[in-house]
Amino acid sequence: MNSLIQLDLIDLGIAVGMAAIAIGLSAWQQLGLEWKLALATVRTIVQLLVVGSILQVVFTWNHPLAMAALLLVMLTIAAIVARNRMQAEIPGLLGLVWGAIGIGTAFTLLYVNTLVLRQPETWSNPQYLVPLGGMMMGNAMNAAAIAGERFVSSVKSKRLEIETHLCLGATPQQAISTYRKDAVRAGTISILNSMMVVGLVTLPGIITGQLLSGVDPLDAAAYQILIMFSIAMTNFVATIILVEGLGRRFFNASAQLQ
Repeated sequence: MNSLIQLDLIDLGIAVGMAAIAIGLSAWQQLGLEWKLALATVRTIVQLLVVGSILQVVFTWNHPLAMAALLLVMLTIAAIVARNRMQAEIPGLLGLVWGAIGIGTAFTLLYVNTLVLRQPETWSNPQYLVPLGGMMMGNAMNAAAIAGERFVSSVKSKRLEIETHLCLGATPQQAISTYRKDAVRAGTISILNSMMVVGLVTLPGIITGQLLSGVDPLDAAAYQILIMFSIAMTNFVATIILVEGLGRRFFNASAQLQ
């Protein structure tokens, strides 16, 4: 199959023209999104070039410590973004989110590398761990933010109902069981929807990128299957851990809703 077509600076400059067209369309329709589109365009270019440069260094160095440091930085940023989206003042929330995303990602990476890839050298190869870990963290970040926000808002709005259950003898976990399940469902609905229509409505980024780079379509499809299931497991593990942790922080030692 053909190799990947290399894009030079002129090609990228022409590609930026598509963003310029979008800005022009926004101005024509008086949508008021011109500055946001312009800022988003600049940030996309800068962020991806910076990330590409960092990855080039990590891939060239090919050292486990560099790879681990990069993954930890990515995990911390994901946790901060997810925490900020929840807009909740809960003690230790950042650590809880960090742990939930980290455990979900680590558990899935362990499963993939030991049971699926079964190649010991992949643990020190950034070609596998960095892309896989990044995709898992990014999706777990969104899932955790949605689940956490749903759970916090539900408990706040249903405070009277929860206290009524407690007065009737329910345990704290029983009193918030419905809201906990709803939160996990909300956090994982996106990946479930994607799995239902993958390949029918859209071609996901991984399979598209591999096809563009000349990979055999069946091999690309196989890796996309691996990615989808990896994201699903990471999202479920991360959201369940986060919601369970949040549920324990809503009550004091006397099982009273705080």
